[in-house]
Amino acid sequence: MSERQPLLLQGDASGHGLIRPPVRSSPPDSTLVNVHSEDSIAAPGDDDEQSSQAGDENLKSSYNPTHHRTLEHPTSNFDTLVHLLKGNIGTGILAMPEAFKNAGLYVGLFGTLLMGAICTHCMHMLVNCSHELCRRLQQPSLNFSEVAFCSFETGPLGLRRYSHLARRVVTTFLFITQIGFCCVYFLFVALNVKDVMDHYFIMDVRIYLLLMLLPMILLNLVRNLKYLTPVSLIAAFLTVAGLAISFSYMLHDLPDVHTVKPVATWATLPLYFGTAIYAFEGIGVVLPLENQMRTPEDFGGTTGVLNTGMVIVACLYTSVGFFGYLKYGESVKGSITLNLPQGEILSQLVRITMAVAIFLSYTLQFYVPVNMVEPFVCSHFDTTRAKNLASTVLRTVLVTFTFLLAAVIPNLGSIISLVGAVSSSALALIAPPIIEIITFYHVGYGRYNWMLWKDFLILIFGLCGFVFGTWASLAQILNPSLN
Repeated sequence: MSERQPLLLQGDASGHGLIRPPVRSSPPDSTLVNVHSEDSIAAPGDDDEQSSQAGDENLKSSYNPTHHRTLEHPTSNFDTLVHLLKGNIGTGILAMPEAFKNAGLYVGLFGTLLMGAICTHCMHMLVNCSHELCRRLQQPSLNFSEVAFCSFETGPLGLRRYSHLARRVVTTFLFITQIGFCCVYFLFVALNVKDVMDHYFIMDVRIYLLLMLLPMILLNLVRNLKYLTPVSLIAAFLTVAGLAISFSYMLHDLPDVHTVKPVATWATLPLYFGTAIYAFEGIGVVLPLENQMRTPEDFGGTTGVLNTGMVIVACLYTSVGFFGYLKYGESVKGSITLNLPQGEILSQLVRITMAVAIFLSYTLQFYVPVNMVEPFVCSHFDTTRAKNLASTVLRTVLVTFTFLLAAVIPNLGSIISLVGAVSSSALALIAPPIIEIITFYHVGYGRYNWMLWKDFLILIFGLCGFVFGTWASLAQILNPSLN
């Protein structure tokens, strides 16, 4: 997502219509189905039509989408767990100490665990809606935007006209999220390199951003993802090494818990929300990972891959936030690496290591948004040469755009909080309850409509975080003295 890996693109080549299942020996079913709805009730006396509908319903209810997936390279449970961890752990974990500063030590501690539980539940909601819609439409798998489309397309009649809009909204927020990640990565690298070089001579951070622009453009002209695999492995190794050394600094000579605030002010809580949801927003990789598993039934469940991975992620985020804020207090910065001692060789090595890791990871984050836009741009050209030229220009423009955003807003913590509040909250906390409410409209919401009440509470929580987090982040960007 880490942040989100290019797994977002797997199976997203559906264009504007659904991928139809292969030809089957059984009679074709209607694409749109109203399960137990008034619209699907047959007129009295139409026994043949009722029998046909009953047969169709039985066939759909017995359809198991996981048995109809054709995978060239299915992933094991362990591979999926590793991808899930990589999809959730990135620059967000290094920003958690500042998030704790905006929440207070104990509010941050319990709030981060609660946020992790809610985000994990929303991931389960999305997977369950995908399975329900796959059975209903007899599709082997769906991605995030297709789930949004299908939920509206098979939902209440009054909402079906908005199915294409729902898909475009989800795709747009996925694009905004990935561009936001790329902007954060650009600024993260420049700030860490500047922090090392300030020990020898001082230059403005925008100069380092400018020096990075050309190599970043050249690296992102690589179009084939398989050539980026070694880059991903190197980045993962450097990230683990950098986090391990950073932990050793944080845990050394910890002060007493009374030296930091247990609870922060209400004014800074929205900033905490934005940073925390930015860190936890791995919902974009959930469906691609589950769709590629050899045993997808092991993905959910109490001890499934998803819960196991998210427990690890939540514990890591909470630990880094808790000990990082306890160690550096109110002086903690947008990335914990910027708080490490400047004069020590080991701390400088950590900054360089993390900067190189994030620099290499930029290409993987950039792969997602560019492949959302590239097919549309290239479709306007006829010759292969013109398509390649258009692709090169597009990649150059998008990389330059993220550079300009980072140069205009050189405040790492504010950008992370803004990206989290705007796009991450929309994808992780707002979209899943809406999709679940519409998907199960014809099926029911359980006893006392518990599912409906639960979805409304999550939706209100997400909307409040979206509004107040965006407002607080923009206020901090426009008036840095508020920090």
